[in-house]
Amino acid sequence: MESLTTEIGQRLAGTEAHKRAVAWAEAKLKAAGFENVHSEPFNLRAWIRGAESAEIVGSVPQHLAVTTLGGSVATDANGVEAEIAVFRTYDELLAAAPGSLNGKIAVVTQRMVRVQDGSGYGAASRIRRSGPSEAAKRGAVAYLLRSLGTDNHRLPHTGALDYQEGAPQIPAAALSVPDAEQLERLAARGPVRIRLLLTPTVKENAASWNVVGEIKGAERPDETVLIGGHLDSWDLGTGATDDGAGVAIAFGAARLIAALPQRPGRTIRVVLFGAEEMDFSGAAYAQTHEGEAGNIVVAAEADFGARNVLSVQLPPGAAGSDFARALQQTIAPLGAIFDSRPALFGGDDVRGLQKAGVPVAALRQDGLDYFDTHHTADDTLDKIDPKQLDQAVAVWSVFTYLAAASDVDFRNLAPPPK
Repeated sequence: MESLTTEIGQRLAGTEAHKRAVAWAEAKLKAAGFENVHSEPFNLRAWIRGAESAEIVGSVPQHLAVTTLGGSVATDANGVEAEIAVFRTYDELLAAAPGSLNGKIAVVTQRMVRVQDGSGYGAASRIRRSGPSEAAKRGAVAYLLRSLGTDNHRLPHTGALDYQEGAPQIPAAALSVPDAEQLERLAARGPVRIRLLLTPTVKENAASWNVVGEIKGAERPDETVLIGGHLDSWDLGTGATDDGAGVAIAFGAARLIAALPQRPGRTIRVVLFGAEEMDFSGAAYAQTHEGEAGNIVVAAEADFGARNVLSVQLPPGAAGSDFARALQQTIAPLGAIFDSRPALFGGDDVRGLQKAGVPVAALRQDGLDYFDTHHTADDTLDKIDPKQLDQAVAVWSVFTYLAAASDVDFRNLAPPPK
């Protein structure tokens, strides 16, 4: 964690910093004795942040803390200036009539709910992902949202958007939480006008890589237990909790197992995915390994910070298995429980493998404060509690070792589809 966040820092996909991170990862894996260490290239449409600013103009001029959403188009060189239309909820925006926002900047100030398992983020993600296109359909010339975060700091949270086909593409940015609340108060007093300047650029066919290293199985090396984290990060902080922690967890778990007197029967493969934040690396990995899906016993990605693992969910049908009982007994002393509900999601970068039929597991961490710093300039090494990170590595080590040492076949345990 210290090496990655200090020697490399931010690792936005498609940048020279990310290229250095790939070389760093290969060197670390090789030095730790991993085998078959290599990088798998793929191309992406790299989005690069430029200058970004926003200010209220008129009788109460003041600066606003904003950050451009990943994938956003730029304003023109002079920026865009317009009156704002404030919506306290996203559903209020969706209820607005076509043409009702002509020439205005749409602002959604809905609050994200703090939940330990992170489900508040999932519930609010459409505000960032789909909001710009929905505002554009109604005539808006730009879009601002209250950051998808649970903090009260004046540090906006970035993240990717998804422009909808057929909708105009308008500039979009996130406001810090205090600034979103400031706009609510001002808008209640009368019209508010904002000047917004965003200057991102795009590099077509930029290079990225998924970095791979293996601990070869002693008896069934063709059967693979795949674990990973994503090597890329947003560019505001140094990518400590998102996802330097996941890199450290997957690497650390596999390294501990490799140091045992006897290797487990199956191969453990660590994949450090290269472009999770912009949704490219999982699909690239699944496409490259399309013919191999049947040999991957289980897959899981660590991508929820560095706090304790609270529970582990296994693929459907595994709750009553000997594997589940062994797992439960082994993680209990570490302060984690076995959750009998089936894992429905194993991480963004293994989603493509899951669609191809690979069983996934979910090692669910304490995320109560994860979204205080997520995607912000405050995502830095000092936020990591080493003792909690140790516990996460320990639980991941147990799960990975048991999956690699057993003969469990999660596909055979799965109930038949209805």
